[in-house]
Amino acid sequence: MNLQKVISGFFFILAMTLNFGFFYGDTEDLLMHTNYELYAALVVSLIATVLKIGDKTQIGSVLLASSLVADMQLITATIVWTLTESMTVATMAMIVSLSGGALMANITSVILYIGETLKSKR
Repeated sequence: MNLQKVISGFFFILAMTLNFGFFYGDTEDLLMHTNYELYAALVVSLIATVLKIGDKTQIGSVLLASSLVADMQLITATIVWTLTESMTVATMAMIVSLSGGALMANITSVILYIGETLKSKR
């Protein structure tokens, strides 16, 4: 068992699930989306990005690109939340939408990671 692969996979999947936890729910109910979950998704996503930096393969480049897209989306969502003076439904919809874009990038990353794992030889 490769410990680095276990740790990397853990953070890739945790980033996706935290992002899904924030994304899921009615955008009109402001209490369903907490800033702490958004910040946690951002931090774990950044950790997952750092773990992808050393990979020099073609699939590693695509994994890094998808992770950077997720980071950009979550950073933008966090900035919007931080700069908002009063949270409205429209603002929350924009933040959740940005999180949804990051979720799609995370799903892409996890699918590629699983595909790479299944393709690798022992």
